[in-house]
Amino acid sequence: MPGTEQACVQIHDPTLRDGHHAVAHQLDADQLRAYAVAANAARIPVVEVGHGNGLGASSLQIGRAKLPDHVMLKTVRAALTESRMGVFMAPGWGTADDLRAAVDLGADVIRIAAHCTEADVTEHHLTVARSLGAQAQGVLLMSHMTSPDELAHQCRMLTEFGAQAVGIMDSAGHYLPPDVTTRIQAITAAVDAPVIFHGHNNLSMAVANSVAAVEAGARIIDATARGFGAGAGNAQLEVLVAVLERYGHPTGIGLREVLHAADVAGRRLMDSQPVIDSVTLASGLAGVFSGFKKPVLRTAAREGLDPIDLFMALGKRQALAGQEDLIADVARSLKSQQIEGTQP
Repeated sequence: MPGTEQACVQIHDPTLRDGHHAVAHQLDADQLRAYAVAANAARIPVVEVGHGNGLGASSLQIGRAKLPDHVMLKTVRAALTESRMGVFMAPGWGTADDLRAAVDLGADVIRIAAHCTEADVTEHHLTVARSLGAQAQGVLLMSHMTSPDELAHQCRMLTEFGAQAVGIMDSAGHYLPPDVTTRIQAITAAVDAPVIFHGHNNLSMAVANSVAAVEAGARIIDATARGFGAGAGNAQLEVLVAVLERYGHPTGIGLREVLHAADVAGRRLMDSQPVIDSVTLASGLAGVFSGFKKPVLRTAAREGLDPIDLFMALGKRQALAGQEDLIADVARSLKSQQIEGTQP
């Protein structure tokens, strides 16, 4: 398999998956190919591709992708000679058949995701991933919503189900570095497997949180070119590589080459680089999934609401990724309260 060399810190690059959230899942084959070629030249260990919510997730509810899964995977696989290809799947959106198809199309790394307290739903799909010969990883979403001890317990379950690497996603961009340190330390103490951290930048902490994760023992860190991702974006790949090198944590990625890949992403993938605006900041503070930004803005405009109020109300309801239908319900409730004078 290409790209099997292990650096001290392994970078996992979901630019072509998480970045889809920023463009309503509308990347085309030429865009996928252009970035995959550049990422491969930079020898990024794993390049993840697919709909923003993973295999099988393209739908009216959360957004139709421009391309079907198999076209995305074929396009990227053909461009990768040094990097491995990764895919992401959440049970309920994707199926075991999606995993089999992905491996047939050349996927080397399979990530199975679950809500932070629901690792038990991953057992079947992690077993399938291992049986297919792919590297099986397990990740916990919205990980700020439970305690370090519970995350450690859930990650231990993932390893018992066959995950060869486990970790947490800061899906809402809610963490500060001490939050990350306590959680990664708890997980590394509980499992004998590489630990993963995936940060979002809603509070401008994604790179700092990723460094904190490495210092606490994480060995697989997610980052995207120019931070291309949901909401305020992810940890910025080229910045993270440079910062980790300065801290004495080599990644095996050439700085000049990763800067070129970032320039390709800037030119070819996005109209503008993700920024921290009032709405994404509110999302991080409220602890709401970063991918809710666009539907929240649409719903708030339609209902005549302040999107910040809507994000805060969704935070109180502990809204999860995949519950986009809840946005309209919460908006109607919030509007009714405002009409009745019960909500300032």
